[in-house]
Amino acid sequence: MHIELRHLRTIQAIHEAGGLSRAAEQLNMTQSALSHQVKGLEDQAGVELFVRRSKPLRLSAAGMRMLRTADRVLQEIDALADDFRAITGGRSGRLHIAIECHACFDWLFPVLEQFRRAWGDVDVDIRPGFAFDALPALIREEVDLVISSDPEDLPGVVFHPLFDYAPVFVASSHNPLSEKPFIVAEDFRDQTLLTYPVDRSRLDIFELLLHPAGVMPRAVRQVELTAVILMLVASNRGVAVLPDWVLREVKYQPDYVTRPVTEKGLVKRMYAATRAEDATRPYMAHFLRLGRSEPVKLQRV
Repeated sequence: MHIELRHLRTIQAIHEAGGLSRAAEQLNMTQSALSHQVKGLEDQAGVELFVRRSKPLRLSAAGMRMLRTADRVLQEIDALADDFRAITGGRSGRLHIAIECHACFDWLFPVLEQFRRAWGDVDVDIRPGFAFDALPALIREEVDLVISSDPEDLPGVVFHPLFDYAPVFVASSHNPLSEKPFIVAEDFRDQTLLTYPVDRSRLDIFELLLHPAGVMPRAVRQVELTAVILMLVASNRGVAVLPDWVLREVKYQPDYVTRPVTEKGLVKRMYAATRAEDATRPYMAHFLRLGRSEPVKLQRV
């Protein structure tokens, strides 16, 4: 079977567009030519890649397998193109990062490990943004990038969307709330809520649920480290709401239960803020690309 990059891009485009017509527009080709290309690819593979009776057009199991390959291969091709552009654009620079998120270290370190391999001459440093005003420091050029889930409208600053995540409730399997299919604001009234030591206005659970509902937990206990929060939860000394990537392994352990917050769940978006003039630097663009892809791998575990 002969697979070309255009085939992989075709699978991606049809999946994202949900139909041949819109995908053909994205790929700058006619719908007839795109349909012919898909038919030829299916003939080579010997399987149907799409469930044609569905609206919007949906990938079959074989198509999903090819999509996963396309995502991986095209990501590597994009990275290669980034590297080639960096050769002519210069590889040295500075990337000092401020983080307004305790739990972000879990996904940031894998990102930086990938980044280091490609940009060994870039000076990388990390500063905990909750210890100072990160965005003013970005404007003053004391740091070069701020990781935050709270975008602001600031002149000269661009907030680049990275990925969406779900704040998830976690409790001991012995907690009465473990019997509930999902958690609502009222459930926190008789609970000790374990949080990171930051202002409540910057905590997802207060911003998205408790403050709008006018509900306060019985007590709030601030804890510096994620591992200690989880230890206290397992001991049934409190409950917590943490990003889904933090709970990727905990949710399979018998000492814990994880539940969505509200029936539909909560959703937040993580951003990387940079100065506008720095956003197109090759190494910055590469970091942003990694920041969009690596954390999603942790969420899928």
